[in-house]
Amino acid sequence: MKSKDGIGASFKMFIRDFFFLVVILGGFATLAFNLVPPKHGFDQAYTTPSIYHQGDFLQTVNLVDSSFEKAWSKGFLKAADEAGDLAIARRIALGLMGTIPSLEEIRRIESLPEGKRITWWIDQVLHDQRFADYLGERLTRAFVGTEDGPFILFRRRKFKTWLSEQIIANVPYDQMVREIISSEGIWTENPSTNFITVTAQKDKSNQPDPVRLAGRVTRAFLGLRLDCAQCHDHPFAPWKQSDFESFSAFFGQTHIGFRGVYDGAGEYSIDDKRKGVKRTISPKVAFSQDLLPENGTLRGRLSKWVTDPHNKYFSQAAVNRIWAILCGVPMVSPVDNLEADSNVPEALKIMAEDFASHGYDLGRLIRIMVSTKIYRSQSMSKNDDFESAERAWAQFPLTRLRPEQVAGAILQAASISTINADSHIITRLLRLGEQNDFISRYGDNGDDEFDGRGGTIPQRLVMMNGKLVSEKTKGGPFSATTRIHWLAFGDEMSIEAVYLAALTRRPSREEFAYFEDEIKDKTRDRGQIIQDIFWALINSTEFSWNH
Repeated sequence: MKSKDGIGASFKMFIRDFFFLVVILGGFATLAFNLVPPKHGFDQAYTTPSIYHQGDFLQTVNLVDSSFEKAWSKGFLKAADEAGDLAIARRIALGLMGTIPSLEEIRRIESLPEGKRITWWIDQVLHDQRFADYLGERLTRAFVGTEDGPFILFRRRKFKTWLSEQIIANVPYDQMVREIISSEGIWTENPSTNFITVTAQKDKSNQPDPVRLAGRVTRAFLGLRLDCAQCHDHPFAPWKQSDFESFSAFFGQTHIGFRGVYDGAGEYSIDDKRKGVKRTISPKVAFSQDLLPENGTLRGRLSKWVTDPHNKYFSQAAVNRIWAILCGVPMVSPVDNLEADSNVPEALKIMAEDFASHGYDLGRLIRIMVSTKIYRSQSMSKNDDFESAERAWAQFPLTRLRPEQVAGAILQAASISTINADSHIITRLLRLGEQNDFISRYGDNGDDEFDGRGGTIPQRLVMMNGKLVSEKTKGGPFSATTRIHWLAFGDEMSIEAVYLAALTRRPSREEFAYFEDEIKDKTRDRGQIIQDIFWALINSTEFSWNH
């Protein structure tokens, strides 16, 4: 006969084992739930469907569509067919979050009626920290570059984090830019000042470089290569060397000291090597001088001039860059070269006017872009002259994924559940480390955001033989391949789940028939076959392109 202590110990052990079993079953149920589409749908998160039905919103979208249609008609081009919901969702995720939708997110999207899926998905993305972090990084590259800069005076990570915070809060774009150009203080306490401190010159007592700042402002915020007139008059634009010198003079009173960045006394002077004298330059803008305020600090006045609603270059440059981030290529290329007004498409001008007239709302701008016919069209052309059709945006452009997009897609494809800000801290830290390691091996595009370079042999070798792909395609209790093997009901669902996880689409009949024969091979382990299919899809050409 057992003692009371023995009975108590047995009961405690029973409770512990029961609790452990519940946790395990709950985990399996959650995973199975993400593999099998729910009959009654998911509880939907925050969304604002009314935005897409407002009169001025629809008017802008229709005007953009009409401008493209006129170009197609003029060039006797046929528009591509509309893409499927999952293809569009994949584009949105890659462009705005640097990854692909998880299998869990795909099930949520498909639980909605067809006409509501994309609007719901874009709303979720715009409220996702992954969006803010990714767009923050892309804009950081344009604003301060990719280099670490002066170790003591520059904190790139803080600048990027600050930008991400502005983006997730949907702070107006013009407000962000004004603060970047004109802010004061310590670079660790006021991160926006890192735009100034990144140009600190060691040979000039760590003072900011007016020339570099003028070049960054004109290229990043105005889409103009005014700095091409730094040494001589611009050969293809009305800018003169004196225009760039006068623009640089707006930073002649910007200093770095013990209290950080501040505006003080001083004038901007340069060494005139031809005349052998030192010349003092007065600040002056190259165009639209009536928009320049008369009062305030030099940087404060410049920031207001740059972001003035009547300064068309500011809104056009922002639209061109955001469009390029979403689609992989800008409407006007290079992205920082809007000098010739005749080269600016009507569609870009329409969106820029809407952007300026609606308070420089990035969320609205992105929603408009995603709602256009061209963004929702297939990348498969209906025209014999594919290149002409792509230049006229008669189909969605085929673009090679950036290194961080490839890494993000691999990491997310290998997980059934979504990897986001709600994931466990260990999961997020592992993801960051694995992504950084992959990019260091695969290669980084650097400051040249849209150079259009093709893939290289070393990159293909990193994909085929590299550590990340090898580890993420093999089996394990947390891998997508193992969980699909355990939980998918039958061969058909297994193949479908692998395709959805890797390529955000279902297999064609021919693809399914081929892999069905493979997976039914009794001489091989079924789990290993699923891993091999997953590896093949990750290494396919389709995986590394946006389409």
